[in-house]
Amino acid sequence: MVPGPVSVPQEILDAATANYGSADLETEYVALYKSTEKALQKIMHTCNRVVIQTGEGMLVLWSALKSVLSPGDRVLALSTGLFGYGIGGMAESIGCEVRIVDFGFNESINDFELVERAIREFKPKMITLVHCETPSGTMNDVARIGELKARHGVPLFYVDAVSGLGGSLFRTDEWQVDLCLGASQKCFSAPASLSFLSVSEKAWELAEERNYTGYDALLPFREAVKNRYFPYTPYWHGTVQLYKASERILQEGLNRVIARHEKVAAYCRKRISGMGLELFAAPDALLSPTVTAVKVPAGLSWKKLDVRLREQGVVVGGNYGCLAGRVFRVGHMGSQADPELVREAMDVLASVL
Repeated sequence: MVPGPVSVPQEILDAATANYGSADLETEYVALYKSTEKALQKIMHTCNRVVIQTGEGMLVLWSALKSVLSPGDRVLALSTGLFGYGIGGMAESIGCEVRIVDFGFNESINDFELVERAIREFKPKMITLVHCETPSGTMNDVARIGELKARHGVPLFYVDAVSGLGGSLFRTDEWQVDLCLGASQKCFSAPASLSFLSVSEKAWELAEERNYTGYDALLPFREAVKNRYFPYTPYWHGTVQLYKASERILQEGLNRVIARHEKVAAYCRKRISGMGLELFAAPDALLSPTVTAVKVPAGLSWKKLDVRLREQGVVVGGNYGCLAGRVFRVGHMGSQADPELVREAMDVLASVL
């Protein structure tokens, strides 16, 4: 029950058992790439191009920053946790001038006037935001920030949606998101081999100006399908697995999938509270339907809890940075958003406690 990479269904594993040829040489790969892009567009609610890159989720977090930003550009990083804060640090590392608006590690953005003042005063080229803060088990209202982005004419809105896409509603175009970042190993329940992002026309325009040419560059993908020429050898096996994973979501029905995640999340939180455990998220925070973060109870170390759970066949996630040893996480996303799995895991947790 870890918050990614999640358990991969056999159907998705089996999708890549063929001995595929060279993606650079075969028209079948281009057709597969286009079909996968189309499926992702439906899940992401976007008409923008979707770029699929070889590498797990961190790849597109870097790709989107390095492809459109230059040293000295202003980035307003909205932070409600480790990843929100970390994205600001990533932008700083490439020479950007960064202002972090920090809401703490267990809250959702709850002061939109503060955000609007920061936009007016700082005049950023890009706003960054994390949709689902996995370490904290919280969500953010992307739509509200998108409204502010549009109102004040901010060129770019960058959203890390890795832990929410496929398990919660995300309306990329309606919410004014220029760079929406996703990955295969969370709600899509595919191996941790691919990441993807939607790219608005404004983002493509700025990528052209930047002309970044590293391995993680976006720009070479702009004409890759049209020219049947990718910047590096694509991962055919991973692409077919991501396609199968996307099709499973669409066949079940995106609304049904989202409802399933919300149902198991509510059940998980109810059981957690019933054990006398405390959620890490603040009472007024928006709670994630894909992961629940829980305070390690007083008098019990995370190390001991982890060992005892593993002895009973259950693995949950620890945490990072300032949350390490203090907060653990139950991942109920993708294939793990299963009522029976969550019930069994909660029974074991109750027994161990």
